[in-house]
Amino acid sequence: MELAHPLDGLDARPWQSFSHAYGSAEDLPDLLRALVGTDAGAADEALSELYGSVLHQGTVYAASAEAAPFLAAIAAAGHHTADVLTLLGAMAESEDEHGVAPGTVRAAVADRLPLLLPLLAAPEPDVRRTAAWAVSHTRATASALPALRGRWDEEPEPAVRAEVLAGIARLDPQVAAASAATALEPSQPAEVRMAAVFAHLDADAPWTETAHTTMLSLLPADDLRSDLDHERGEPLAAVVEALLGRDRRPEREAAFALIDAALHDVRADVRAEGLWAADRACTLSRSAPSRLVQSLRAAAVDERSVIDTASLLARLGRVAEPAADVLAPLAARNPHQDDDHADRALAALVRVAPAQAAPLLAAGLGRRPRALGAAAGFPSPAHSAFPYDDDLLDAVRDRLARPGALSGNEPWQLTHLLAGWGADAAPALPELCAALRHHPSQAAGAIARVAADCGPGERARAVTSLRAAAARGVLPAAQALYDLDGELAPLLHCLEQELRRGAGHVRDAAGPAGALGPRGAALVPALREALGAAAGGTTTPALDTDTALAEALWRITGDADEAVAALDSVFARAQRNAWSRWSVVRAAHTTTLLGPAGRPLTPRLEAALDDPAQAPAAVTALTAVAEPASLDRVALAAAALRSAESDADPAGACAALEALGAAAMTDDHLRRLAALADGDARVVRSGVEDRIIEQDEAVREHARALLRAFSHPATA
Repeated sequence: MELAHPLDGLDARPWQSFSHAYGSAEDLPDLLRALVGTDAGAADEALSELYGSVLHQGTVYAASAEAAPFLAAIAAAGHHTADVLTLLGAMAESEDEHGVAPGTVRAAVADRLPLLLPLLAAPEPDVRRTAAWAVSHTRATASALPALRGRWDEEPEPAVRAEVLAGIARLDPQVAAASAATALEPSQPAEVRMAAVFAHLDADAPWTETAHTTMLSLLPADDLRSDLDHERGEPLAAVVEALLGRDRRPEREAAFALIDAALHDVRADVRAEGLWAADRACTLSRSAPSRLVQSLRAAAVDERSVIDTASLLARLGRVAEPAADVLAPLAARNPHQDDDHADRALAALVRVAPAQAAPLLAAGLGRRPRALGAAAGFPSPAHSAFPYDDDLLDAVRDRLARPGALSGNEPWQLTHLLAGWGADAAPALPELCAALRHHPSQAAGAIARVAADCGPGERARAVTSLRAAAARGVLPAAQALYDLDGELAPLLHCLEQELRRGAGHVRDAAGPAGALGPRGAALVPALREALGAAAGGTTTPALDTDTALAEALWRITGDADEAVAALDSVFARAQRNAWSRWSVVRAAHTTTLLGPAGRPLTPRLEAALDDPAQAPAAVTALTAVAEPASLDRVALAAAALRSAESDADPAGACAALEALGAAAMTDDHLRRLAALADGDARVVRSGVEDRIIEQDEAVREHARALLRAFSHPATA
């Protein structure tokens, strides 16, 4: 391709008709001009703005495809070549495409390969390296692969050579494995050997003793990471992930053997990389925690390594109890002083060995915020509440008696602990009742939970305190009073006030209002007024508020027409908001409550089946509302299984399969359910980091229960 001026034809394009992340692309010509200008600062700023607009957080647009030819010409002309190549490669790599046909942007970059391929022979090593990375992401194997193979034969620079081999692997893993056959040899540069390890993994070649020895010889490998390949930012962890991804026992054991060796290494930086790899393994593999816990324990050789290990041990929970002895000494240190390291160790011990942690938390309460937060995080699937401890009860009472000393989340955390202990926390009722004035939202519910199973005297004291707070208009106190003693009038008054305050108060009040059922009839006018006021909004809060109001009205009045109309509006408006997929899920859950009365919403539910995140809730709702004979239960089960397998909504998928029943399960469905229940690969792989393992274990137990029920339906 003949190299013309890089901006030829720039003004002939109708930029205002193309869109990027911030709307019209009419600003792109000036940004592209800045890239070829003489003002270095302006060029840097333009490059930053281009990343924000045509590659916004990894998303590409129609304007991205339009800009690609000019960016390629700019790079070929020598203007900020390596930086522009990085942008082009990332655009070609992206599969998150908005407002453009799949592959359009990649094709636009690939169309300029005649300009880009010569840069593989540029004088500057960084340009050659970035060019290899960029051209490989075009997936244009016919033209890019021969060029990369030719570069592999000629390239002398190790870092460039490694990136060339990685590029070959993206285009043809088998060719890359053959090219890397001799690159594992100790005589080769470390960067090249690291790339060769990945090339063998990408080709699904057998993991050999040579590969194992090579990987260990490269540790610490942190300096070998590619700044271009973010998915392999931690080399050892990336190798472990690739091996576990094969989901075969030999490779699983090979991954664990690498981690074992790293965690037992005498070098602190190697142990640190082993910890990263162990973290990745435990997040991906169900067998990893029990298999690696002893090595994690062995790696905790000093205070720094105990702290580094503590977070992962905490997420493993009771499986990590064999490592409690490395946490306990540090967790017990300086209970009367602020000590962040001791706090971190105790927070982990709370999750790993809660009974052992309870007296230590009592001794340091008020100075161990992380540990208190972990204790208040109960219940979890493994525990109904944090273990009761006499000393901890006394310490909590002492803290509550000094409300001015409490900070942050401490009021909620302390009262939540007491609520979990129920009647065992009865001695703390005086402190809880006193805390009502300072922390009503936190203390009220705890009072009801603690007093529920107490004697008449304690109940009477609790009722008196709650009644006084409810009279001041404190909704949590009115709710607790109703829960404890059945007094309805204060709750109705507070709920009506909240409903008429509008905005965010409405949704919070709608749930408790609906829970009253027909006893909440006096609230119907306020609920209807709130529903009318919110009508038409497409934001997630507006949609969720309307769903909550529809549910409350249904529970109180039993008027299906009113609820169906409101929910139908929510479904319709959610289609206009790309961020509202979970609002559809919540509306589907409410539709389930309507039973056959929600049948008019069947088309809305069926429309949600194609979205893996929405499918489980839609399936569950369809089983409740649709004409039974009209349901293709086998197809619905397949939709639920797809949702679980893609980590869209695994917990919801299990609930959907339970609603469908054994008759919906084919032999293939049962096989897939068995993989969810007993496979080594975790089903839950994303979400809040501290809860992934815990949530996956809960899904596994539910899937196992379903498998038993479906295999023996007569005895389920």
